[in-house]
Parts: sequence; C-alpha cells; structure tokens
Amino acid sequence: MYSLYPLARPFVFALDAETAHKLTLAGLDRAACAGVAQLVAPRLRASPVTVMGIEFPNRVGLAAGLDKNAEHLEGLATFGFGFLEVGTVTPRAQPGNPKPRMFRLPHAQALINRLGFNNAGVSALLANIEASRYRGILGINIGRNFDTPNERAADDYLECLRAVYAKAHFVTVNISSPNTRGLRDLQQEDVLGALLGRLKQEQTMLALKHGRYVPLAIKIAPDLADDAVRGIARLLVTHRIDAAIATNTTIARDAIAGQPHAQEAGGLSGAPLRARSTAVVRLLAATLDGALPIIGVGGIGSGAHAREKIAAGASLVQLYTGLVYRGPALVAECVKALAEQQ
Repeated sequence: MYSLYPLARPFVFALDAETAHKLTLAGLDRAACAGVAQLVAPRLRASPVTVMGIEFPNRVGLAAGLDKNAEHLEGLATFGFGFLEVGTVTPRAQPGNPKPRMFRLPHAQALINRLGFNNAGVSALLANIEASRYRGILGINIGRNFDTPNERAADDYLECLRAVYAKAHFVTVNISSPNTRGLRDLQQEDVLGALLGRLKQEQTMLALKHGRYVPLAIKIAPDLADDAVRGIARLLVTHRIDAAIATNTTIARDAIAGQPHAQEAGGLSGAPLRARSTAVVRLLAATLDGALPIIGVGGIGSGAHAREKIAAGASLVQLYTGLVYRGPALVAECVKALAEQQ
C-alpha cells in the first residue's frame, strides 16, 4: 500500500493541494478503521532514544501542521513514526486565511502555505484525542488566535497549555509561523523572556496539579539573524525550557525565484529550507552546548537528510513536506538511517 504512493502521486497532484491533503488523510482514516493500514504498516526495528525525559521508539516524528485537529492519529501512526505532533491549536476555533492558501512547487520539492492556524479549537482537538486509540508519544503544538493582540498572547498560550497538559507528552509553543500577523514579533528577546517566564511558572503549577511533568518546546523561525538565534538560545536556558524546535517555514524566496507560485505569500517548506534549518540547528547546538535538546525539522527528503540534522546537533527530527513528495516510505527510510547511526 505505502510503496504504491509514487504511482498514486500524479493523481493526487492533479488536485488542489489542500483538497488533496484532506482526501489523502480521509483515505488513510478509512484504511486504518478497516485495519488495512495496520496490516501493511512497515515493521521497523526499535531504536529507542530518551529525549526531554521521554523514551521515544525512534527519532523520527511527524511535524505539526499536517494533523491540526488530531483527527488522523491512528492512520498516521501506521507510518512508523516514533512520535506525532498535532496542531497548531488555538483556544477558539478559527477558519484561517482565505483559500487558495497552499501551493506545490514540484520542481523545488517544496510547498508554500498561508493556512493561518486554521483549526477547530482546543476543545475539539481534545475530544479527538480522547476518541482515538493512539497510545504513542504525542506532542501538542499551541498558538494564539489571529485576533488576540501580542500584548495578550500569553493568555492564549496559557489557556491552551492548561487544556492540553494532561493529554500531551510534550507541548510545543509556536511563536514562529509567518501566517499569523505579528506572531513572529514574540521572538524578540524582551517579549519572549516575559512569555517564557509565564509559561514556565504555569508548567510548574500544572506539574504539581497533575503529578507529572510535561516538557515545553519552543519552535523558532529560520529567518532570524544569527545573533537573534543565540539570544533565544540563552533565554531558553535561563528559563529552563525543555527543547528547541528548529525550524518553522521560511519567508525567503531566493531558492525558488522565477518558479510558479514563488511569489505567493506564506511559509516555504521542503527542500529549499533544508540548508538554513540545518544551519539554525547547528548554531543552536553550538550556543546551547548540550543544555537542552533540539528537534530538527525542515527539508528532510531522505534518510541522509535526517542524518544531516542529527550530525548538526539535533536529537530528534520531524517530517512534513517530504511526505507529500516521497510518501510514507520516507518515514521508514529515515528511521532505518538513524537506527544505523546509534
């Protein structure tokens, strides 16, 4: 089934990108519900690794954005991921930006999206998790609503953190999407320091309340200057944040100049992002010097690319756009490539 994806891809790519996304996941859900997806799922050798105090079955995870509402956990689990990250979820449901808002750039093995945190809200996400039979490692990515000003952004993040804490193995704070106006301003050192302080305080109280510690990760942009990356790294250490995720999508267009859709607004992901995301991982690793782990994401389209992220200093990796172009076989390839390094 999964090996047939290259044959099906031309038919999938004949559809609008967002429509294809929904139909593909709907088909996966049906296969999982019927038990077919589980029967043909790859049998991967366990290669466990402990990161953030969590034992992951392997180093390869699903990046946030593909399953925003945690509606497809059981099907996605059959790909062989060591963990899934869902979201970004906001306190209230919101439709996101107007369509069309997702574009393929096949010659560049890339996507541009300006979805804008379209999601059904945190209550719906929690209901979906509750209804799912998925019992693997789950990260939940949280954000602010589009109409919440940055002065009150912390309130949205705290509301989501309280809501998802009991269901998450780790929580990612998304301050780096380019598709919510002003969101990236939260990466400024003074603003970020205040936000991290409040998040850490809330995490401490929630750990006492629930009797378990749920790590916090911060996802940053690839478009930051090197000094800004170093400044964020120092803040993460100061506030005892548990992990950094590098990186989100980029607003840079140099690598795709002249290609169809290149000037569409939104975040660029896939192969053109790979070098910069790896550079940010390497810079973070040098600055952090082992103080906290890094999850590398951006442009991974092969097992060799996954090894590249680990060599740069990441402890885990995540996939998204590579799945669109390579299909589920990419997961097994990356898991095997990283297992061979252990």
